[in-house]
Amino acid sequence: KETIETGAAAAAAGGYTDVFLLPNTNPVVDSKAQVEYLRQRSATQPVNLHPIGAVTRQTEGKDLAEMYDMRSSGAIAFSDGIRSIQSAGLLVKALQYIKAFGGIIIQLPDDQSISPHGLMNEGVVSTSLGLAGKPAMAEELIVARDIKLARYTDSKLHLTAISTAKSVEYVNRGKASGIQLSCSVTPYHLYFNEESLQEYDTNLKVNPPIRTEADRLRLIEAVKDGTVDCIATHHLPHEADSKVSEFEYARNGMTGLETAFAVLNTVIPNESERWVRLLSSQPRALFGLPALSIQEGQKATLTLFDPDKEWTYTLSQKRSRSQNSPFLGKTLRGKVWGIINKDQLILNP
Repeated sequence: KETIETGAAAAAAGGYTDVFLLPNTNPVVDSKAQVEYLRQRSATQPVNLHPIGAVTRQTEGKDLAEMYDMRSSGAIAFSDGIRSIQSAGLLVKALQYIKAFGGIIIQLPDDQSISPHGLMNEGVVSTSLGLAGKPAMAEELIVARDIKLARYTDSKLHLTAISTAKSVEYVNRGKASGIQLSCSVTPYHLYFNEESLQEYDTNLKVNPPIRTEADRLRLIEAVKDGTVDCIATHHLPHEADSKVSEFEYARNGMTGLETAFAVLNTVIPNESERWVRLLSSQPRALFGLPALSIQEGQKATLTLFDPDKEWTYTLSQKRSRSQNSPFLGKTLRGKVWGIINKDQLILNP
């Protein structure tokens, strides 16, 4: 598993100066004390750490956590992280609660009752591989439901890691109706499709699962046309035993901080100005962080990169403590050389 130090080092290596921390840590970030602890630890790291507070205690989806206290202590947003909030009634209460202080809830759309044991996208490929499928409907039901709940409460909702064309359609409709709705996609949903699982690579076992080629192409278009508000790496490091196993028993998730820039530059090479904004200025504006500028007298907060440099991601270059990345050994285009942050120049080897 990742430590704060190795995670921050991986973020810096990937060109990040600021990162959001999921609450699914040990211990869970569901109290003022945990938020304050992470904020204090941020001061000694090369990147700025912004804790996301849990919506429910222990992210169990039962009782609301003390979100106001966490917000007062510096929580950037609220989410149960890799656990989707299943109860509509509970989510309504949470949305109403955070509205009072202008908070925002981040939701991973996943109806766990539809396919609790799904291993990959449901379809012809899952059948041919003999793996239990998870239908797109499991995501799309929650997307549609939560958009209605955001409209009902007139509160801020961010849907993270949307992965299907239908989800994009629902988000577009929701935004057109004027509700306070935003969304993000992951680099790996833009890069891979379900055919990539033919070799049973457990590093490609993620939630939501890698989808069809049609879904992948629609997500890319959603980045280009402005539907997508930001890019989220969903960096989920795991120890080797969690991934070196049969596909059925492997944990969900992959690392992503060190490769996000290169993956995006490889997949969408001609739209770099747009997706760079989705990694930087747009999430800052969306989640209430001060805007940054490059001008005399301002402290430099910069990422140094070469968009044309081809390189191969290897273990020797890795700063993350975990190795669960399907990009190891792959040649990508676009190299991050380092960052300037907190009056420091931090260069990659």
